[in-house]
Parts: sequence; structure tokens; C-alpha cells
Amino acid sequence: MRFTTLLAAGVAASALLSGTAALAQDAAVASVDGTDVGEVIVTARKREENLKDVPIAVTAVGADTLEREQIYVLKDIAAFSPGLTINSDAVGRAFVSIRGVGTTLIDSVQPGVGIFIDGIYQSNTSYLNSPLLDVARIEVLRGPQGTLFGNNTLGGAISVVTRQPSDEYRLRLSGAIAGPDDFGSLAGSLSGPIIEGRLQGRIAASYHTQDGFSENALAGGNANPLEQTSVNGALRWELSDSAVITTSAYYDKVTGGQTPYANVTGVNDHSRDTTLNLNSIATYEYRGLNVKGVFDIGNTKLTAIGAYDRKEGKASGDGDFGPIDFFRIYNGHNDADSYTAELRADTEWTGNFSTLVGVFANDAETTNGNDTLIVPLGFTQTSVATQHIKQQAIFGTAFWTVDDSLEITGGLRYDHQEVTATNATSDYATYQLQPRLTITKHWTDEVMTYASVSRGFRGGGSNGDGAPNAIYRGDSVWTYEIGTKLQTADRRLSVDAAVFYNDYKDYIGQNSLAPRVGGAGFVAINLNSGDVKSYGLEVEARWRPTDNLSFNAGVTLLHARIEDDSAYFETTGMNLASDRLLFVPDWNYFASGSYTLPLGADDLRFDLTVIGKGDRIGSTLNDADVPVLESYTLVNSSLTFVHGEVNVALFATNLFDEDYTESYLDRSLLEKAGLAFLATNLAIQGDGRRVGIRASVNF
Repeated sequence: MRFTTLLAAGVAASALLSGTAALAQDAAVASVDGTDVGEVIVTARKREENLKDVPIAVTAVGADTLEREQIYVLKDIAAFSPGLTINSDAVGRAFVSIRGVGTTLIDSVQPGVGIFIDGIYQSNTSYLNSPLLDVARIEVLRGPQGTLFGNNTLGGAISVVTRQPSDEYRLRLSGAIAGPDDFGSLAGSLSGPIIEGRLQGRIAASYHTQDGFSENALAGGNANPLEQTSVNGALRWELSDSAVITTSAYYDKVTGGQTPYANVTGVNDHSRDTTLNLNSIATYEYRGLNVKGVFDIGNTKLTAIGAYDRKEGKASGDGDFGPIDFFRIYNGHNDADSYTAELRADTEWTGNFSTLVGVFANDAETTNGNDTLIVPLGFTQTSVATQHIKQQAIFGTAFWTVDDSLEITGGLRYDHQEVTATNATSDYATYQLQPRLTITKHWTDEVMTYASVSRGFRGGGSNGDGAPNAIYRGDSVWTYEIGTKLQTADRRLSVDAAVFYNDYKDYIGQNSLAPRVGGAGFVAINLNSGDVKSYGLEVEARWRPTDNLSFNAGVTLLHARIEDDSAYFETTGMNLASDRLLFVPDWNYFASGSYTLPLGADDLRFDLTVIGKGDRIGSTLNDADVPVLESYTLVNSSLTFVHGEVNVALFATNLFDEDYTESYLDRSLLEKAGLAFLATNLAIQGDGRRVGIRASVNF
């Protein structure tokens, strides 16, 4: 009986720790004298619009910023988007939320922030660790986006748009090397006409590697490395002036640390090196194919999308995260297949009234499996679980321009979701409505305000055998927002601001331990934790006082608290340790400046970026001693020599080598599982200072 209890507690603890733990285009439209902040075009409402006219809180990041800030994976975009929080403790997953809404970590829970690549919905958060290759822009949309954008977007949406081929030949090459962790990157792309005026193509490839800043002091080797290989391409076929079909395909391979936790004495201990009996490393391969057709039929633009995406993951590592050789995980695999289809019609009925209506379907199946070796007993426990999610939706939005200054927009989305799982005792199904109403007022050509109310929803799911809650409900949020977007008459200064209030019900938070039903020990479960209220202020600004000097900044002030944790208590028999949301700060900001010094026909550009994040709580089951991770400030800088289409730069990230914690789990998690002899505090630290050189050329 004691062995059974120990085994159950060990497997539960292993599962718990595995589950916790304005977009600038390449060439923005500018005024003749070059002193304005540029016109920024976004597709936040599935139409190309000026960011200043879009009544949605949108952060836009272009390709130049991605290169300048050394952003190679999607999760790092959070530093430049107010309100967006992304933490990762493994190469195959990430903790993501917007304004405290949509918390997601493991892919057995549906994402609460929708991730889209070229308009294709990605069914789990592992894609946040995928490489960015030949990206034209990234849009981060805050607040529920179901009526226009897509599935499971109660917190918002992250949209990645790759460069599309055209009749202009373009060759791009870039590379970077840096230390002290043998950082290296190489990328290239070629696009242009195959049959001019009819068929264009693009092919791109990249390779990135870094050793990371953590070593395994026990088994040896790098504890948290990263290696990425990526290839993608597109063919764009112009059948006629009114019909275009684009076919895209991609392959990504990502290898890196999988929960490579270091043993630390507390939140102020920034030790990086692990003491693992086996380095925890995972490899994920992603591949996909999609077809998009756009057809102009009279007064209607019809868009049809079909996509297939596949993920294959393998992992092995130390299951107890410490020097005692007790648990080892081998042959861990995480595979997923996803089929997506969408059809939408954008119709202009009159000069002041238009609609966008569509249907959406997604069918995704994920299989997770582990062989957990209990070393002292020589016993291997095998577990395999498959989850199947079917989702269908009908959505529509009506746009009414009352006059030249006033627009009223109303939308509604109807969702149906079903979740079945091989290890679950019950299935999950739901039908949901998500409305949205927005009123936009343009006071002048330079000033607009908007007010919106919207509902967002994310589906729930099933737990396995022994769980006290066979099913956990989906969570939902009503969001109320008032915003303004303004620019000065000379277009040198642009400011976007918004205040918001979120009434968040049935919050699906971090997974937890609960007493096993019908057996001894504990079981790791997903669950509804209670209700959350969050409110705050966001401001973004762009200022170009002279031709050669520009500034960009953004800040969020957020108060997000769990006001009722009775659902958590009813399921686990415990109260939540804190009313704060895991890893969500009360404030974050970024500020960057760029100065260009003309050198005849060449330029010398200096860029400086400051990134700040407030304190956050770490994961704990101990309400008497909640770990609070201290706030931090990072500084990035670069000095770039520009000669025509050739850029060569010296750069530094985390210039002052600031210590900060990326992920933290305290010892109470293992202690609660009855494994006090293995228990210690676990942490993954952020990257240290990296200094290097990069170069790029465009033809």
C-alpha cells in the first residue's frame, strides 16, 4: 500500500511540475519630408486599415524591430506589447495571458490567447517557442476577438504574418554571432516572379543555435540550450484580376530545455546551474500546409482557407529535478494533428454599410505519453492519453458608418466545442455566444475615440481517472473598454491609450494537485479556480521630433485579482495561496530610442531599448509564504552602420547582466504530494548579457 501511495504521489507530482512550472510594415507610408511617425497598416479587422482608425487596442511590431531586438522566437514579443505576459519553462510550452485573461500553460488546456500564423489558428501554446522566419509583421490584439478573428480568443490574439511573394525580386540574407553562450543565427529568403503577372514564389530558411546560460553541474552539458531549423515557402497564383490562390508550407525543428529547473534556496537565489541526473531536453518538429483563396465577386471579397498542421515531440529528462536519482522520464512524446477550415465573405452593401460573415471549423487531436522510471525500484510506469477537440463556429460583424465621423460596429459569434479524451471519465461539450459592440467617433482627422463591450470564451475539457472533477468548464470574460488614438497635425507624435475592465468567470488557472478519488495519493488536474476582476490602463506612444531621432514606448498598469476561489476549494480542499495570478505583473513597460548620424552617403544608427516588468508571484501551495519574484529592468542596445541595403551592427542584449527569474516553483508542490525528501525550490533564470555582431543585406 505504501508503494502504491508513493507511486501515485510521484506520478501526480511529476505531472503537476510538468504542467506548471502597431505593427510596422517593412516600408511604412511616410510624408515627403520624412519627419512623421509613419502610417501603420494592420489587418486587425480582417481588412487593411490604418492603425489610427482601428477601434481595437493593437500593438504592431515590424521586421526591423524583430531584427534590431534579436527576437528569434514568438514568445519574446511580449516585451514590446503592453499587457501581454509570456513565460516559458520548456521549449514545448509557454504561459500566456493578456491583461490577466486567457491564462494557458500546458496544451491539454485550450489556449485563451489565440495564436495565428498567416491567419491559420494554432491549437496550442507550443508555437510560441517556434522560430520567426521571414516575418513581415506581428499584431497583438488585446481583448476578446472572437467575432472577427477566431477561436479561443477571450484574452486576445497574436497574429504572425509572413512576407508574401510579388513580382519584385527580393533576396534577403542575415546572420549574427554572439557570446558568451555560442549564440549564432543565419537566415535567408528569395522571392520573385516565376511567371510574371501570374505566378510568384518565395522560399526562406534559417538556423539558430545557442548554448544558453545554464550548465548541468551533475551530469554535465548544457542544461537549457536552443537549436532551431526552419524552412518555409509560398506560391502565389494570380488566376485573374479578381482571383488569387496562395499555397504555403513550412517545416520547423526546435530542440531545447524541457523544464530544466535549478535547485535554489529562494526567490533571491539566481543560481543557473542544474543538478540533474539526466539533462531534460526535448525536440519538436512542426510541419504544415495551407491554401488560401481570395476572390472578388461583385461587391464581395470571398476568402477560403484550408490548413493541416502537425507537431511531433520527443523528450527525456530528470523527473524529480534534483540530485537524488529517483524519477527519470524517457520516451516522452507529444504529438498533435490539426485540420482547420474557414470561409468568410466581406461584402460592401452600400457606401456606409458592410458586413463580414463566415464559418470556421477546427479538428485537433493531441497524444501525450511518458515512460516514468522509478530508479530505486527499477519500475517503469507508462502513461498515454489522447485528447480530441472538435470546434465549429458561425460569426458575423456589421459595420455601419453613420456619417464621416461616426461608426457603429456590432458582431456575434456562435461556438460549438466538443472534447473527448481516452483517459477521461466524461466528455465535454458546450455551445456559446460571443457578442461585441463598438462605437467609434472621429473628432478630427487626428483624434478618435472608441468604446466597446465584448464577451470572450475559451473551451474547457476533461480530466483523467481519479480526478475529483471529471470535467472542468470553459472560462469567459466580459470586457469593457474605452480608448483613444491621436496624432499631432504634423504627424510627429502618435499616442494610443485605453482603459479596460474585465469580469472574468470560471478562470482556468494553473493546474493543481487534488486528492485522488477511489485511491491513495494525489492526482494532477486542470480545473476552474474561481472568478477574476482585472482593470487597468495602457498607453503606447511614437514620437519623431526630427528626421534623425525617434522614440517608441508603451506601458501597462494592471490590477488583476482572484476575487472568489470557492471553485478551487471545492475541487482540491485547499484555498489558493494568493489572489494574484501566476507570473502576471501589475505593471510592465518598454521604451526605445533611435538616433541616426548621417555619414555622407552612409548612416550610423544608435538604438537603445529599456524593458521593465513588475514583481510576480511564483507557483506555490503554501499560503503562509507566497514567493514573490522581484521586478527587473533590461537594457538592449546596438550600433549599426548602414550602407545602402547593407547593415552591420554591434549589439548587446541585457547589457547590464541583470539577474531575473523566468519561472519559479517552490518546494510545497512536492511536499504536498508526499515527496518531501525530494522537495526543493525550483527556478529557471532569464538569459544573461549577450554581446555580438550581426549583418544583413537586401537586394
